[in-house]
Amino acid sequence: MAVTRKSMASPDETRTFDDTVFQVVKLGGATVTRSTFQPGWRWSKNVGQVAESDFCQVHHVGYVVSGTLHVKTNDGHEAEFGPGDAYEIQPDHDGWVVGDQPLTSVEFLGTVM
Repeated sequence: MAVTRKSMASPDETRTFDDTVFQVVKLGGATVTRSTFQPGWRWSKNVGQVAESDFCQVHHVGYVVSGTLHVKTNDGHEAEFGPGDAYEIQPDHDGWVVGDQPLTSVEFLGTVM
Protein backbone atom coordinates (compact mmCIF):
# COMPACT_ATOMS: atom_id res chain seq x y z
CA MET A 1 0.00 0.00 0.00
CA ALA A 2 1.39 3.43 -0.97
CA VAL A 3 -0.39 5.28 1.84
CA THR A 4 -0.91 4.18 5.42
CA ARG A 5 -3.09 5.85 8.02
CA LYS A 6 -3.31 5.05 11.71
CA SER A 7 -5.01 7.02 14.45
CA MET A 8 -3.49 7.80 17.83
CA ALA A 9 -7.05 7.33 19.12
CA SER A 10 -6.57 3.58 18.41
CA PRO A 11 -2.84 3.03 18.99
CA ASP A 12 -1.06 -0.27 18.34
CA GLU A 13 0.06 -0.24 21.96
CA THR A 14 -0.64 1.76 25.12
CA ARG A 15 1.77 1.75 28.06
CA THR A 16 0.68 3.30 31.34
CA PHE A 17 2.84 3.75 34.41
CA ASP A 18 3.81 6.25 37.11
CA ASP A 19 2.00 9.42 35.94
CA THR A 20 2.70 8.63 32.27
CA VAL A 21 0.74 7.28 29.29
CA PHE A 22 2.53 6.27 26.06
CA GLN A 23 0.45 5.61 22.94
CA VAL A 24 2.47 3.89 20.19
CA VAL A 25 1.72 3.63 16.48
CA LYS A 26 4.01 1.73 14.08
CA LEU A 27 4.20 2.80 10.46
CA GLY A 28 6.58 0.81 8.26
CA GLY A 29 10.03 1.31 9.76
CA ALA A 30 8.98 4.19 12.01
CA THR A 31 7.40 4.46 15.42
CA VAL A 32 5.32 7.46 16.49
CA THR A 33 4.66 7.91 20.20
CA ARG A 34 2.27 10.32 21.89
CA SER A 35 3.22 10.70 25.54
CA THR A 36 1.32 12.41 28.34
CA PHE A 37 3.12 13.25 31.58
CA GLN A 38 1.25 14.54 34.62
CA PRO A 39 2.28 17.64 36.60
CA GLY A 40 5.10 16.78 38.99
CA TRP A 41 6.58 14.13 36.68
CA ARG A 42 10.37 14.17 36.48
CA TRP A 43 12.56 11.61 34.70
CA SER A 44 15.11 11.32 37.53
CA LYS A 45 12.32 10.80 40.08
CA ASN A 46 9.84 8.67 38.14
CA VAL A 47 12.13 6.65 35.86
CA GLY A 48 15.72 7.14 37.01
CA GLN A 49 15.35 5.04 40.13
CA VAL A 50 14.07 2.09 38.09
CA ALA A 51 16.67 2.64 35.34
CA GLU A 52 19.38 3.06 38.01
CA SER A 53 20.67 6.19 36.27
CA ASP A 54 20.58 9.90 37.04
CA PHE A 55 20.10 10.76 33.35
CA CYS A 56 17.91 9.53 30.49
CA GLN A 57 19.97 7.71 27.83
CA VAL A 58 17.42 8.06 25.00
CA HIS A 59 17.81 10.37 21.97
CA HIS A 60 14.48 12.19 21.51
CA VAL A 61 13.09 13.89 18.39
CA GLY A 62 9.59 15.32 18.58
CA TYR A 63 7.40 18.26 19.43
CA VAL A 64 5.32 19.55 22.32
CA VAL A 65 1.55 19.49 21.79
CA SER A 66 0.62 21.01 25.16
CA GLY A 67 2.21 21.80 28.49
CA THR A 68 5.83 22.70 29.21
CA LEU A 69 8.96 20.52 29.31
CA HIS A 70 12.20 21.60 30.97
CA VAL A 71 15.39 19.71 30.15
CA LYS A 72 18.80 19.85 31.81
CA THR A 73 21.78 17.96 30.38
CA ASN A 74 24.46 16.32 32.50
CA ASP A 75 26.88 19.09 31.43
CA GLY A 76 24.53 21.82 32.69
CA HIS A 77 22.79 23.07 29.53
CA GLU A 78 19.09 23.82 30.04
CA ALA A 79 16.15 24.46 27.71
CA GLU A 80 12.40 24.78 28.03
CA PHE A 81 9.90 23.69 25.37
CA GLY A 82 6.24 24.67 25.02
CA PRO A 83 3.34 24.04 22.65
CA GLY A 84 4.43 23.93 19.01
CA ASP A 85 8.15 23.63 19.79
CA ALA A 86 10.03 20.91 17.92
CA TYR A 87 12.99 19.43 19.77
CA GLU A 88 15.97 17.14 19.58
CA ILE A 89 17.36 16.06 22.94
CA GLN A 90 20.55 14.02 23.08
CA PRO A 91 21.15 11.29 25.71
CA ASP A 92 22.39 12.21 29.21
CA HIS A 93 19.60 14.55 30.32
CA ASP A 94 16.93 14.95 32.95
CA GLY A 95 13.51 16.34 32.06
CA TRP A 96 10.41 17.42 33.94
CA VAL A 97 6.94 18.89 33.55
CA VAL A 98 6.73 22.58 34.44
CA GLY A 99 3.57 23.98 36.00
CA ASP A 100 0.20 22.46 36.75
CA GLN A 101 -0.75 21.32 33.21
CA PRO A 102 0.05 17.87 31.80
CA LEU A 103 2.73 17.70 29.11
CA THR A 104 1.75 16.00 25.85
CA SER A 105 4.46 15.38 23.27
CA VAL A 106 4.79 13.42 20.04
CA GLU A 107 8.07 11.69 19.19
CA PHE A 108 9.41 9.91 16.13
CA LEU A 109 11.77 6.92 15.94
CA GLY A 110 13.16 5.40 12.76
CA THR A 111 12.45 6.52 9.22
CA VAL A 112 9.90 5.78 6.58
CA MET A 113 11.13 6.14 3.02
